[in-house]
Amino acid sequence: MYKIVRKKDLNAAVTLMEIEAPFIAKKAHAGQFIIFRIDEQGERVPLTIAGYDREKGTVTIIFQKVGFSTIALGNLNEGDYIRDFVGPLGKPTHTEGIKHVCVVGGGVGCAIALPSAAAFKEAGAEVDVIVGFRSKDIVILEDEFRAVADNMYLMTDDGSYGEHGFVTVKLQQLLEQGKKYDAVLAIGPIPMMKFVCKTTEPFGVKTMVSLNPIMIDGTGMCGGCRVTVGGETKFACVDGPEFDGHQVDFAELMSRNGTYCQREKEVTETHACRMETMGKALIP
Repeated sequence: MYKIVRKKDLNAAVTLMEIEAPFIAKKAHAGQFIIFRIDEQGERVPLTIAGYDREKGTVTIIFQKVGFSTIALGNLNEGDYIRDFVGPLGKPTHTEGIKHVCVVGGGVGCAIALPSAAAFKEAGAEVDVIVGFRSKDIVILEDEFRAVADNMYLMTDDGSYGEHGFVTVKLQQLLEQGKKYDAVLAIGPIPMMKFVCKTTEPFGVKTMVSLNPIMIDGTGMCGGCRVTVGGETKFACVDGPEFDGHQVDFAELMSRNGTYCQREKEVTETHACRMETMGKALIP
């Protein structure tokens, strides 16, 4: 069992939790992920590590409450326990030899982008950060990004905060102005990552993306997280989750990720809490 030692709502839909997991905290690196399971009947859900404290023995996760399991996790509080919390899984963000990098984050994907930006900074790179949100009211981690970025650009789709436009608008501007990056790392919704890659491709800039396919065991055995990269089948849990974005088959990835959307919607809408059902049954 793994104790929730801190909980903070970053906005109406996004929650930060700090989990007591000393063995994972000891070995975790930016870019890796964990798989949690709330209880014995729960599904296995992967979440990229948003931070860790080796001295305290804690791992931070940030998640959006969009499906049954993440909503259930968001309903837990400090002092509650999670049944399973496994990791660190996957390969860390590659920072060696990169002197100038642009980290691009979109929405809740910014939670994943932050530790990678910090890792690049710690490795001695000059770090530009572009983060994008639909509007001002869902902006998260702004101060944390400013603390690790040499240059920080905040974009909103509706122009309610920062600069008006998508992250690709700012990235295009920077590249056209002559910015030279050894690499770009994009983390966020699949369409965003796809168009970041299309933006950098004409400039010949190496672009990495952190993929989030359907995942079950996290060890490469089930094959659920397979993605096509450069015409070859890869498994995000062991070969990734970061891949060369210019080689990713995004159409296949989006199709596979949508496989269970309808079922997830049905479960979320029709699920009845066992405890609530028991309570109603006892009422005369």
